[in-house]
Amino acid sequence: MKVLVTGGAGFIGSAVCRLFVGELGIAVLNIDKLTYAANLASLRPIEHDPRYRFHRADICDRGAIAALLCEFAPDALLHLAAESHVDRSIDGPGDFIRTNIEGTYALLDAALDYWRSLPAAQARCFRFHHVSTDEVFGSLGTGGRFSEASRYEPNSPYAASKAAADHLVRAWHATYGLPILLSNCSNNYGPYHFPEKLIPLAVLKAVHGEPIPIYGSGDNVRDWLHVEDHARALHAVLTAGRPGESYNIGGDGERTNLAVVSAICALLDELLPDSPHRPHAKLIAFVADRPGHDRRYAIDAGKIRGELGWRPRESFASGLRKTVMWYLDNQWWWEPIWTGRYGGARLGAGRPPVAAEG
Repeated sequence: MKVLVTGGAGFIGSAVCRLFVGELGIAVLNIDKLTYAANLASLRPIEHDPRYRFHRADICDRGAIAALLCEFAPDALLHLAAESHVDRSIDGPGDFIRTNIEGTYALLDAALDYWRSLPAAQARCFRFHHVSTDEVFGSLGTGGRFSEASRYEPNSPYAASKAAADHLVRAWHATYGLPILLSNCSNNYGPYHFPEKLIPLAVLKAVHGEPIPIYGSGDNVRDWLHVEDHARALHAVLTAGRPGESYNIGGDGERTNLAVVSAICALLDELLPDSPHRPHAKLIAFVADRPGHDRRYAIDAGKIRGELGWRPRESFASGLRKTVMWYLDNQWWWEPIWTGRYGGARLGAGRPPVAAEG
């Protein structure tokens, strides 16, 4: 099997590439523009594997994508490339409109031509899998979970751009017959996560003895999904999902932001007994909330479990412990980011103190 992956140098994309190439033996062409959050160091475990190739390209460049499709001749296109941080979308929505909407359109247009050029047998097997987010559904109350039939109510520029992309993908299936798959995931966490997001930011702030910022009162709830479980779910959808269908992917890991950060602090107290910053929970600092902050997300993953047999391997407790230990053991990966590209500055409000959302 050959899969063209967009955004494969990002957090989820690199996990997909490592799984597909390193564990499953799938040939991958990774296309990435290499924006600020992309990191080719995340592909180090597979960078010399003959089944893996990288090509720097912008998904908005329809001509470049079309040429790569023809050259590589993939059996599937797995679309992960996106601007993905809510806070950054508040500060600069234009990049999100361009990449997430216009870029998805360019990919669909090129993929449609490629699919139509395939022999009948190959065309029947081809899939265009678009990876989206639970944020397109808006905010939940204290009960219930998002299903595949949930109404779209995006509340941030990021969520709105992803919702628009979802609708384009569905339209290319309904109008042109392109065999698409769509998945909406909950908040991912795990190794190689750019430190603007809640969990890696909290770990690195605590390690450095800096205030760990939490928006509002910390009672916003997210459903946490380990990135490697997500990568396995994407493989299941790509290879066994029904064309035209969408699948929600969640980790059954609902926690408030305060509970997440408190758990990180407790783990660091245990794993760093000689740290001068113990107890790390004393570093927690509540800061002004961000605009339009959704109260709660939760995913009903019953469809992917029932139809495709996928289950997360990590509980939130086991996954968080592994994640914290990974950051403690892999300073080589995050130190150049922390001292260069991003050192924890607040996004989404234009002023300190710092805060982040996963």
